[in-house]
Amino acid sequence: MAGPGTTYEQGSGPVPGGRRNTPPSSNGKGGPGNGKPRRSGWRRLFYWCAVLAVWLLIFMVVFFAVFARDLPSTDSLYNVDRQPSITYLDRNGALIAVRGTQMAPPADLDSLPDYVPAAFVAIEDRRFYNHPGFDPIGMSRAMVANMRAGRVVQGGSTLTQQLAKNLFLSPDQNMKRKVQELMLAVWLEMKFSKKEILALYLNRVYFGAGAYGIEAASQRYFDKSAKDLTVGEAALLAGLLKAPSRYSPVSESERAGARATVVLNEMVEAGVITDAQRAQAAATPVRVSRTLATQHAQYFVDWLDKQIRGLVGEPTEDLVVETTLDLTLQTSAERAVRRILDRDASRGVEQAALVALDGDGRVRAMIGGASYADSQFNRATDARRQAGSAWKPFVYLTALEAGYTPETRVVDQPIQIGNWSPRNYSGNFIGETTLANAVAQSTNTVAASIADRVGRDNVSRTARRLGITSRIGLEPAMALGAVEVSPVEMAQAYDAFANGGRRVNAYGISRIRTPQGRVIYQRDARAGAPVQAISNPFLYYQNQMLRGVVTSGSGRSAAIAGRDIAGKTGTTSDYKDAWFVGYTGGFVTAVWVGKDDNTAMRGVTGGSAPAAIWRGFMEAALPRLNAPAIPSGPAMPEGWQPPSPIGNMLGQIGDPYGDNPPAQADADLYGEPEPTPAPRVMSSDPNARRPDTPVVRPTAPQPSAPRDTPQARPAPAPDRKTEPLFF
Repeated sequence: MAGPGTTYEQGSGPVPGGRRNTPPSSNGKGGPGNGKPRRSGWRRLFYWCAVLAVWLLIFMVVFFAVFARDLPSTDSLYNVDRQPSITYLDRNGALIAVRGTQMAPPADLDSLPDYVPAAFVAIEDRRFYNHPGFDPIGMSRAMVANMRAGRVVQGGSTLTQQLAKNLFLSPDQNMKRKVQELMLAVWLEMKFSKKEILALYLNRVYFGAGAYGIEAASQRYFDKSAKDLTVGEAALLAGLLKAPSRYSPVSESERAGARATVVLNEMVEAGVITDAQRAQAAATPVRVSRTLATQHAQYFVDWLDKQIRGLVGEPTEDLVVETTLDLTLQTSAERAVRRILDRDASRGVEQAALVALDGDGRVRAMIGGASYADSQFNRATDARRQAGSAWKPFVYLTALEAGYTPETRVVDQPIQIGNWSPRNYSGNFIGETTLANAVAQSTNTVAASIADRVGRDNVSRTARRLGITSRIGLEPAMALGAVEVSPVEMAQAYDAFANGGRRVNAYGISRIRTPQGRVIYQRDARAGAPVQAISNPFLYYQNQMLRGVVTSGSGRSAAIAGRDIAGKTGTTSDYKDAWFVGYTGGFVTAVWVGKDDNTAMRGVTGGSAPAAIWRGFMEAALPRLNAPAIPSGPAMPEGWQPPSPIGNMLGQIGDPYGDNPPAQADADLYGEPEPTPAPRVMSSDPNARRPDTPVVRPTAPQPSAPRDTPQARPAPAPDRKTEPLFF
């Protein structure tokens, strides 16, 4: 029996508390359908967005934490990490070049014309004043452009991002560096104002040519302060930043001009300048610093750069190098070389080198090639080319010291030394003549015969004594210039003829100091003092004969009216090399022309292109030098009497056998001449050896044939392989 309060229901047991267990209502009230109400669509969307945001926040925190682990310290913001600069000055203090990095005091943004910073904003970051350090619009645009091109054609970096990269990061292109660049850009925007960021950017960005910052770039490219920049100059500098070497106004002037025009157009579109200002800027030529544009002087700087480290070690501070170069003479040399290279390009003259020294060995001008921008190889100091007949003065000086004089009678005739038979340029032989005339006409047979008599080892010692440092072979052809030498060697060796017989070493550094004036290196005048290498009367005779080369011989085209000039031409076989080395009192210049691939030019001899370059340079240089006549040198021996004048005789002799006549096509240079009696050596020196006993000093590897008499030997058979021809 149920107790009170118990209610019974059909088909069920008692319900405690008398409450009835009713089925769920169809109206949704009560029962299970009466639980938590369903969320609306907006509430569900909000819920899942919140969940996604939480996870995204967690991801971003972890992501940036990973990339920020090795983020560079911002303490280096004001530190400048750069290589020391080396400033090169000419002998008068004029700037030649600056190597290494160059910094200048920061430019004050308020002192610059408004269009200068505006040019950089217009071309690099048009929305600079409106973004928080990165530009989503620019980044999206760059991404689309790069996807369409299939490669990187645009960058989306802002000025702030570029500053962050320049200040703190490496130039590596990867995701990690890009994220770090973005983080640092935002930090810079939070720490500095837009004006401060722009000032930092302009004072730290690299403009090429070793210049960091707008002030250094303005001084480097235009020799003026940044506050004096014109609209065109500002546009050119702004255009450089995309690729400083590619848009350099020095080596890529046309490309730099086209880029500057793009910047001007952007400045007009941004409202920085008017159309009239743009037209005026486009019509006004932008003139780059003459010093920076003088690229040939860079060969000289390269030559010194190696020496500086030998003198003072690796630079740890900025240096100033005071050199011996004369920029005015350097400019004259450049013009002379360029004029002849352009004139004779059709004859295969592609390269040239020039070295000019004063009487103490100071380098006054140096050109190492046709274009430094195209090739940095210094042909003036590093190239070794055969000297041809420019080598013969060493042969003849050795002969003079062995007892010959300019009036000694010699014979131009076919000779054979071992298996070698030299030829003359013309293929003819003039028979008996004087030594002076043989020198003037660059007669090969006489030079080869004399070298064989006096000893080629002694010729080698003479060349070494005067300054030749390259290897000298003792083969018979050495007498005719089958020796590879550099122009700087030839110049310093000939300097002894120009300065009174003293041996010099070519040098270009006078002093090295810091910008504050502390001297680190000073050339010791005593340590490098010239030493007497040629005594008299041999120097007197040598200069007389080399004057004859210019007055009546193969070097007539180098003569300058009213000037005391001497020198020697040189041309090697098949016209591969052509030289002229000439001098006046206390000044010598060596000129070489040829091709880098050592192929032949077309009929170019030492008396043509090299002599023309030499004369063009010397005509401009001599008024500035105020050079005296060629000095006589040391005192003559007691009792010495000058020889009878030979000038008139030399002046009456033409030049049918020297360097100047056109080449004889397919000439028969190997006839079968009749044997000719030995030449009788005469000397005006009473102390000279007997005429019938010429000096012979056989030393290995001299030819094994006897030398007791200089009998002519039969010429080789016509079918024998042709030997090199030097003239």
